[in-house]
Amino acid sequence: MRSRYTAYVLKNSEYLLKTWHPQKRPVSIDFSKESANWQHLEIISIQNGGVKDQRAIVEFEAYYLLDGTEQVMKEISRFKKENCAWYYLDGKVKSIASKGGPTNQGLNALCACGSGKKFKRCCGKN
Repeated sequence: MRSRYTAYVLKNSEYLLKTWHPQKRPVSIDFSKESANWQHLEIISIQNGGVKDQRAIVEFEAYYLLDGTEQVMKEISRFKKENCAWYYLDGKVKSIASKGGPTNQGLNALCACGSGKKFKRCCGKN
């Protein structure tokens, strides 16, 4: 999870695509409209993910600045291990909010990438 977050911050689409499960992987990742300035990641919980596990769930909060306002996106991501490597399957945004402000919930929230689109029409597309 942390390596994918770092790759996202660095706009390293090659790494993101490589670590995305082939059955769920998009054809490409377009960072051209990315305007968020990512600040830090907090892992809230991890279910499974050990040496003997084949699946894992990670809940996290990703903090970023958008137009000078601190925002936080809360997501639950699913991972699958194949051939000793972990792959990102998908994630469900729980909420997106201004720090200290009202929360915008789920797929109808504005996408954290700053596109102005709803999450379900942008980065949440499968």
